[in-house]
Amino acid sequence: MKIPTALKLLFLWTAGTAIAAANTVSYTGTLASPESTAEFMLTLTQRYLVTMQTYGFGGGTNAANMVISPGGTDPFLGVFRGTGPTAGIRHDGSGNPFGTSLDLTNYGNPNFLGCPPAGAPAIHGSPQCGDITMSMVLFPGTYTVLLSDGQYVPEAVFSHVTLGAGFSDLTVGNFCNILINGIDCPNSTGAYALDITTTPTTLPEPNMLAPLVLGMAGLAVWFRKRNSYRKI
Repeated sequence: MKIPTALKLLFLWTAGTAIAAANTVSYTGTLASPESTAEFMLTLTQRYLVTMQTYGFGGGTNAANMVISPGGTDPFLGVFRGTGPTAGIRHDGSGNPFGTSLDLTNYGNPNFLGCPPAGAPAIHGSPQCGDITMSMVLFPGTYTVLLSDGQYVPEAVFSHVTLGAGFSDLTVGNFCNILINGIDCPNSTGAYALDITTTPTTLPEPNMLAPLVLGMAGLAVWFRKRNSYRKI
């Protein structure tokens, strides 16, 4: 059975759009104080799927094959378009900000829980995840990925504004200043570990998917009819 060239080309094109090389950069460091931040710049020249994973709270093995010890602060992680005070927080399709920490109510929704691959150490007899997984598609431009203590949170998360709005500080000078399973958080350093993976994506726009599917279905019907005529 010979597949028509047009159908083969369409299958090859749609398959090729989903195949792209991913690149991961691993960052490690220590926040100087509970009111310190670490910022990582992303300059994208095309549309990318960007996935971020922290390890500082529960430990684990990052993409650089480095073993990360548990015990760092519970991190806040957020993504902003631009740099400096005018950088605005990014949102998902429902208007929810891409910014979270164990201390915020959106930590488990949508699927920001980062364990696994990060560890969930036992605290007062119960496992506790404090690390973050975050994934989104970003368009060409410059972005700021911000990491801080989980209780040093940009106001932009609450008011949907920019980094220039400042921070809400509930640290009282302590890293991981929260109760976990009824006791003070045992993680007392500002150690962090962050992987950022960028994968080029050239998937067709959503409004292009329906014509593509219809086109493929039409070619398949045409191909079946063509072969049934040959058998008569």
